[in-house]
Amino acid sequence: MMAGEHILLPHAASAGDARAPAHPPHLVPLHPRVDQITDIKVCIRPFRAAGPRLDVERIGDKTVFHNYGHGGSGWSLSWGSANLVVGKVAATLNRKVAVIGCGIVGLTAALTAQRAGFDVTIYTRDLLPHTRSVRANGSWTPASRIALTQTAGPAFADQWEQMARFSWATYRTYLGLPGAPILFEDNYILSDKPFDEGPARPAPAGAPGRMPRATEDFAAFDSRIRDIIPAAEDVPAAENPFAAPYAKRHSLMIYNFGAYGHLLLSEFHQAGGRIVIRSFHTPQDLTSLPEKVIINCPGYAARDWWRDDSLIPVRGQTAWLPPRPEAPYGLDYRGAALLSKTDGVMIQAVDLDGLGEMTGVGNSFEHPDPAEAARAIGVFADLFARMPMAGG
Repeated sequence: MMAGEHILLPHAASAGDARAPAHPPHLVPLHPRVDQITDIKVCIRPFRAAGPRLDVERIGDKTVFHNYGHGGSGWSLSWGSANLVVGKVAATLNRKVAVIGCGIVGLTAALTAQRAGFDVTIYTRDLLPHTRSVRANGSWTPASRIALTQTAGPAFADQWEQMARFSWATYRTYLGLPGAPILFEDNYILSDKPFDEGPARPAPAGAPGRMPRATEDFAAFDSRIRDIIPAAEDVPAAENPFAAPYAKRHSLMIYNFGAYGHLLLSEFHQAGGRIVIRSFHTPQDLTSLPEKVIINCPGYAARDWWRDDSLIPVRGQTAWLPPRPEAPYGLDYRGAALLSKTDGVMIQAVDLDGLGEMTGVGNSFEHPDPAEAARAIGVFADLFARMPMAGG
């Protein structure tokens, strides 16, 4: 990028404004390239047709509270799910609690239990920075592949809403902190055709099952929390700097893994929490733990060590480029997503082949696919190459 190069970008409209301001600020173009990749991460989302497993089970003399299977919504629903589970744990007479797993679902469950007055030990094979959790894209997606509408049933929608609202409120308490663990970023949804030209989402059809067959089988709950989530607004054509004729803008909550993970782990240790590095191979392994109450948060690992074949893998891959703090925004275009975060520029192939939510379903391949990364980067390299630039 040439020194001083920028593109014009409209500000977000203030409350009550119908249009963006007449004098937009500058947006630094990113020009992503394959030869700038620093890492490719593969995440296996733990999808369950009925929604997350939140039931209670007895293993020997242990009471196990399950908390896994959140699909692509683990980060977003982590606090709300923890709140539901710890509410059940509070009914026991034991004050010592074991948490299995230190991904984002396990760590937030441990912190929630601590805040409720429990003495907590986490048993885990890996700490948060080395779990599948940090291979996600790190943005607010509370209904992403969370369940199948017909299989989960109508009551699950209320439970989902409870989790989503609690999580949203909790995440907001982490805004404005040093290191920006949680923040909002402008995200632009771009299209080559009018947004209202797409087909309406069909209603789910057929008998409930375990494996989705089409995008419309997945539950769509976002409208239930529309009152608390910033709405998208059209970017007028005269103020659209992108090389795509149609654009919308919305404020997207994102999680900066490094700062946020460090903050959560520090809080856990400062409150007296303990972490024991340990692997589990069968449910019976839990009987050797000293704690009688266990919160089980293994994520996709439950398919193997808990023998839970209700878990369906959904593969997702992110490519990471060096951080660009001067360009804090996100883009969605032609089936690819870009987020410029404090820990790097994340580029993801969300739906390059037109499969919708079926992309990656049933795929447990955890090795990086450089060709997939190159295709996603190519979407944005082409976009920026076609954009008009101006000197600063």
